[in-house]
Amino acid sequence: MINDALHRLLLDNLTTATILLNAELRLEYMNPAAEMLLAVSGQRSHGQFISELFTESPEALSSLRQAVEHAHPFTKREAMLTSLAGQTITVDYAVTPILNRSQTLLLLEVHPRDRLLRITKEEAQLSKQETTKLLVRGLAHEIKNPLGGIRGAAQLLSRELPEESLKDYTNVIIEEADRLRNLVDRMLGSNKLPSLSITNIHEVLERVASLIEAEAQGSITLVRDYDPSIPDVLIDREQLIQAVLNIVRNAMQALAAQSDLRLGRISLRTRALRQFTIGHTRHRLVVKVEIIDNGPGIPPELQETIFYPMVSGRPDGTGLGLAITQNIISQHQGLIECESHPGHTVFSIFLPLDQGAAPS
Repeated sequence: MINDALHRLLLDNLTTATILLNAELRLEYMNPAAEMLLAVSGQRSHGQFISELFTESPEALSSLRQAVEHAHPFTKREAMLTSLAGQTITVDYAVTPILNRSQTLLLLEVHPRDRLLRITKEEAQLSKQETTKLLVRGLAHEIKNPLGGIRGAAQLLSRELPEESLKDYTNVIIEEADRLRNLVDRMLGSNKLPSLSITNIHEVLERVASLIEAEAQGSITLVRDYDPSIPDVLIDREQLIQAVLNIVRNAMQALAAQSDLRLGRISLRTRALRQFTIGHTRHRLVVKVEIIDNGPGIPPELQETIFYPMVSGRPDGTGLGLAITQNIISQHQGLIECESHPGHTVFSIFLPLDQGAAPS
């Protein structure tokens, strides 16, 4: 019994999704990693046929039946599984027949490829963003120093001018120098550390929703899709409001600019994710906030650089809103991602809910 309990404990704590099927391809056991991957409950799904858990191809079922009959293990690469929720997952999986009391069981070890690809993409994105920050900080230093000299010289010149009307020119120099300095400060982002407090994430979204509804005046439909079971999170409320507001305002402006007659729609959705990796840290619980719109989408050539300063898809855009948002999310040890195609753009914000986390 001690060994059985230990084996169960080991399986329950594996990060590899593990599924055990009987000879009839019905579920005997799945560990929490498999439950999270397939978004099903192992206890409630016990005894269900494998196609009731996820679907692949008819050939896959045939391969599993042959594995039972001939005790032949096999591995499949880049299989496309569709969960009951309709989500498509790219995985590698290995099937190992196990003989237990004259009955053949099948052990499935499922390795999601999407997660590994996402982590690789995230690491590359963070590396690029860090390089960009260093470049912007160096450039800002080189710009602000001469700007200070130009402004000071203009002030001194203004005092020496014989006619009051000539001061209009020095005032232009001073005002433009101030404008450039403010622009550089915005590019650098705030150096102020977040003022963290326990906050309900839906309070943040409701504040953003009220501001957007006042600005839109009925020109868009705002949809709320909240998970009320999400616990409070340790965040800077005002900074998070600013971060989400930047994204939602971008979506609203994109909807206003589209040429078709569809009513613009923005959805605010929250979900809790378990065992989610951000950077090199695996968190037990993460809140996922999605901002979804049905606008024209982000041009493909901009999708890799939209979080960089001065990158904008609008002629009148400053290109600073998303850079500021990304900086705020990073200060909260979170992650922001974007997926976009015409008619569907999703910005996803991931914020850790747990205080303790394990290296991935």
